[in-house]
Amino acid sequence: MSYSLVEIQKRLLPDLLPVMQRRYDILQYISLMEPVGRRSLSVSLGLTERILRGEVSLLKEQNLIHIASIGMSLTPEGHEVLEGLQTMMRELSGLNSLEEQIKKRLGVEKVIIVSGDSDESPWVKSELGRASATCMKGMLEGENIIAVTGGTTMAAVAEMLTPELGKDILFVPARGGIGEDVKNQANTICAKMAERAQAKHRVLYVPDQVSSEMYQTIVKEPLIHEVLTLIKSANIVLHGIGDAITMAERRKTSASDLEKLREKKAVSEAFGYYFNEDGEIVHKVHTIGLQLKDIADVEHVIAVAGGASKAKAIRSYMKQDRQNTILITDEGAAKELLLS
Repeated sequence: MSYSLVEIQKRLLPDLLPVMQRRYDILQYISLMEPVGRRSLSVSLGLTERILRGEVSLLKEQNLIHIASIGMSLTPEGHEVLEGLQTMMRELSGLNSLEEQIKKRLGVEKVIIVSGDSDESPWVKSELGRASATCMKGMLEGENIIAVTGGTTMAAVAEMLTPELGKDILFVPARGGIGEDVKNQANTICAKMAERAQAKHRVLYVPDQVSSEMYQTIVKEPLIHEVLTLIKSANIVLHGIGDAITMAERRKTSASDLEKLREKKAVSEAFGYYFNEDGEIVHKVHTIGLQLKDIADVEHVIAVAGGASKAKAIRSYMKQDRQNTILITDEGAAKELLLS
């Protein structure tokens, strides 16, 4: 029986692994948030000032970080070391194995897991954003239309986009959004993504939820019809998965509908559809934009959701056939998913 270098290290130097993980986490956090102050770093990573002081001194001596009055940042050498560490740390922490287990359990095309739990460490959401940007970049070829939903996770993805993503991209909102917090609306996020990627975008200024009568009237408007045609032509769909009751309350759902969702034990929400634990649709609101049936024929579908508290919603939504979906999540949600 042969052992890999990582397996040998685990057996002979078990005390080294927690130290490597801690230093990797420090470099990773600085990379995401630079320039960052020591206090912010200490609080975000849950390290005492004394331990962090020692680690920061060592990393500075190794020329991996630069310390200035505005905060700490990685040196070019620090970025190289961090990049080189990523593959090893994924194997050490078991993320590669975890991805395969979740992929088989959910029946999706692919699973990408980032370390940490975004419920406990808000900076992990930025790492979800970076993983999503990297994933999208690998899909781009020729001209692309990317339909994007709203939400805080999608906003985090927007922050991680760069001009290297490519210019032949049109970002479109997957659904209307008037009535939500502006910064979390799909229109706002599309504009931010286009700005960060130096690409183009279109807007869909219509309510998120409408009556069936209003729906029939609005979709006939020429400008709205044009944008809806672009949305339904998207070759990439990027969306979040929401907790049912949280999403319903955020969208100012009526008291009667909220009661209905609770009675039917709704767990997750996506594209205006609410699902129970078995993945059955228990409620649907009239939304203008992508419908659930539309994503079945989309070339690339990326679902992004993290945090242990989202595991139940992720499991619920994935109960339906999601073979063309790539799930990007974090360690917290992934480990919780395996418990069921």
